[in-house]
Amino acid sequence: MSDQPKLVLHKVPFSHPCLAVEAVLDRHGLEYETVDMVSGTHGDTVEGIYGEGNRTVPGLLVDDEPVHGTTAIFEKLDELVDEADLYPGAVAAAIREAERGIAEELQTAGRTLVFGALHFRPEALGTFAGAGPLDPAGTDFAIKLARGAWRYIGITAVSLAADLAKLPEQLDIVDELIEGGVVGGDEPTAVDYQIGSSLHLLMQIGDVRPLIEGRPAQKLVDSWFERGPADIPAGAFPAGWVPERSAQSAA
Repeated sequence: MSDQPKLVLHKVPFSHPCLAVEAVLDRHGLEYETVDMVSGTHGDTVEGIYGEGNRTVPGLLVDDEPVHGTTAIFEKLDELVDEADLYPGAVAAAIREAERGIAEELQTAGRTLVFGALHFRPEALGTFAGAGPLDPAGTDFAIKLARGAWRYIGITAVSLAADLAKLPEQLDIVDELIEGGVVGGDEPTAVDYQIGSSLHLLMQIGDVRPLIEGRPAQKLVDSWFERGPADIPAGAFPAGWVPERSAQSAA
C-alpha cells in the first residue's frame, strides 16, 4: 500500500487479539512498528495513550490517531485498505453480530483458560517462547505471573470450570457460522481473524486441543495462523473439569 499512514501497534506477548491485528497488517503488506509492553503492568501506559478506561491491548496509532480495541482497529484498517474487505456486504451484519457475541466470548475464554492452565502447570510458560519447560527459577516467575493474571482478570476456580464447560457449545456455534458461510470463506473477514486467533491460543492447551481438533473450527485456525509453539500438557486441569466433545461435533 503506497502512501500509507504511520502505524504503531501496542501489544503484549502472546496476546491473541494482538495476533489477530498483526495477521491483517501482514496479509496486506502494511508496514508498522510494534511496541512490546510487559503483560500485567501495561494498563497505565495504554490508558495514557488511548484514553481513560482503555487499559487493554491491542492499540494502534494511525498517524498518531489512537485507535483502541480489535474491532475498532479492524474498522479503521478496512477504511485504509480497499482490498481488506473485512466486512463484506453480504455477511457484514452477521459478522458484526458474531464480533459482539461468540468472538468476544472466545477472546475471553482464550485469556482465562490459558492463565488458568498455567496456574496448574506454570513451567509450561517457557514453551510459549519456543523453549522447553522452565527451570525452577523460571517457574517461580511463572507462578507470580499466573497469580497476577488471576487477580487482574478475576479468574476463580469456579469461573474457570464454568468457562471450560461452555466451550463445546461455543465451538458448535463457530462450526455453524462456518457452515452458514459467515466464517471460513476463501478470504478472511474480521471475525475469521478474531475467532481464529482465539482458537489458535486455545489449541496450545493440551486439555482443550481435543475439543477443537477434527472439526471445521480447526480448519479456520489452520487457514490463517501457523501452529503455535506452546504446549501446556494435558492433565493440567483437575479431573472432571474438562468436558466431553459435544454431541453435534461427534456426530
